[in-house]
Amino acid sequence: MPEAPARNPLDSFLNAVQATIDGPVTWFREKIVEPNRQTYPWYHQKFRRVPSIDQCYTDDAVCIFEANQQFKRDKMVDNEILAILRQRFEDCVLYEQPDHERKCRSILDTYEKAAENWFIKYGDLGGYANAKTAYMKQKHRMIWERRHGPVGTGMKSVEGDAASEH
Repeated sequence: MPEAPARNPLDSFLNAVQATIDGPVTWFREKIVEPNRQTYPWYHQKFRRVPSIDQCYTDDAVCIFEANQQFKRDKMVDNEILAILRQRFEDCVLYEQPDHERKCRSILDTYEKAAENWFIKYGDLGGYANAKTAYMKQKHRMIWERRHGPVGTGMKSVEGDAASEH
């Protein structure tokens, strides 16, 4: 659409200056940047994976910030996965009544396993959890499992304890 003629010489001068400055920038964006850009819908934006908190130096604030942001995104994704699985199970129960216990068992098992994994990673961290607290929780769990066996199976018996009992 052609631009309206200028009403006075100052308008003409300002339009010329604006075209001189904005013209190359607009041309570069329209001809070079936009044709070479991959467009994603906002809800499918792909973020690159960043180093996790254990790969960051203790004084690298940018790396720690990125690791915390990645942790928050991962937690939101895991929350949505759980919500979807829960909704699928509830829909199955409503649709398959009265045989839902048999027909929805696989969906319930999948949901329960996902909920268990979610709790292993995020449970008991509180509302202000970050990547470091989750990493410490994982480390403490691994140490516990090395000393006592998998969580929930009871504690391993130690050879010294077994000998003293007999």
